[in-house]
Amino acid sequence: MSMPSVSYKYIEVLEDYRPGGYHPVQINDTLHHDRYQIVHKLGHGTFSTAWLALDRNSSTYVAVKVGTADADKDEVDIPSRLAMADTDETMIPRVLDCFIVKGPNGSHPCLVTTPARCSLIDTKDASDSGLFQLDVARSLTFQIIKAVAHVHSRGYAHGDLHLGNLLLRLPASLNDLTIDQLYAKFGAPKLEPIVRLDGSVEPLPAGVPSHAILPVWLGLPSDDISLSDAKLLLSDFGVAFRPADKAKCESNAPLVVRPPESYFEPTKRLTFESDIWSLSCLIFELFAHRSLIDGIIAPQDDITAQQVHLQGVPPPEWWDKWDKRSEWFDGKGQALSNERDIWSWDRRFKQWVQEPRKSEGMETLNSEEAAALLDLLKRMLAWKPEN
Repeated sequence: MSMPSVSYKYIEVLEDYRPGGYHPVQINDTLHHDRYQIVHKLGHGTFSTAWLALDRNSSTYVAVKVGTADADKDEVDIPSRLAMADTDETMIPRVLDCFIVKGPNGSHPCLVTTPARCSLIDTKDASDSGLFQLDVARSLTFQIIKAVAHVHSRGYAHGDLHLGNLLLRLPASLNDLTIDQLYAKFGAPKLEPIVRLDGSVEPLPAGVPSHAILPVWLGLPSDDISLSDAKLLLSDFGVAFRPADKAKCESNAPLVVRPPESYFEPTKRLTFESDIWSLSCLIFELFAHRSLIDGIIAPQDDITAQQVHLQGVPPPEWWDKWDKRSEWFDGKGQALSNERDIWSWDRRFKQWVQEPRKSEGMETLNSEEAAALLDLLKRMLAWKPEN
């Protein structure tokens, strides 16, 4: 009987420990001439694993991002170019070091930065309410707008803006902890042995680690984040690009925040403005308890229908090529659904922002601020990038 294929939310796909894939890293490994001692796991992405390490030269904790062997090497270069002397002002993680690790799966680009506490999506997931305090939401909004503006001013589009790529800084007091004290406060690494499912008694290949490691939780629930905790870092430049130099047509952003031009004009190069659509969706989510577009696993046509409910009928050349529009709208763009099934801007704002805040005893936006925020977000969600 064949074994079922199982995947886990907090662990990378183990089958990606292969030539071209992840580098096998274990706790207490040392990297780059024994300088960086691996202390804990921070997380993973499609093209990297991230680790908390002790820099033996400075006796401080750092984050080491170990890319897959087939990862775009530009991610090492881009943050270095973006993080200027005013790093604290630009919210770009400071690049402390970069090097290559050679292993059984290939050569892996490694990026050393200041460590982060957690992503904004993780801190919302850790909260029963999924909400930030209003002053924190305002501060985070200001910071992400400033960070994206800085990236654009340096000639880059980020290309993958979502809450998972927005990180909270760790307080400097972490460096006061020894490794044992760190484990006492946050827990020791949790290891699970990796076993073969093919029935073979052969040992694991050299490119596969002996254990899978769960990431450490250094964060706080979103509603416990104070204004002093709300210090933002914009991360993950793996798909960032320079529109002036590189023709990039495919968007890597999640569907719920992906700009519509990537769907309607898949052969047209993306621009800085593609980030603005994603940014608008992201800002809404900072104030709300859920995403603006509903449905992480919704198909593209469901996403497009919601976008039309929010922004009205798209330009004719897009509207005419949307084959499934008749499932949601008549020929004039009027919704076929009952009014109670249509989620307008006002309805989403009331039921996903104001009412959850009120039920949690949190401050709500006054009518003037709410109107200003909605006006801003609507203008950022222009159908055409040039608009």
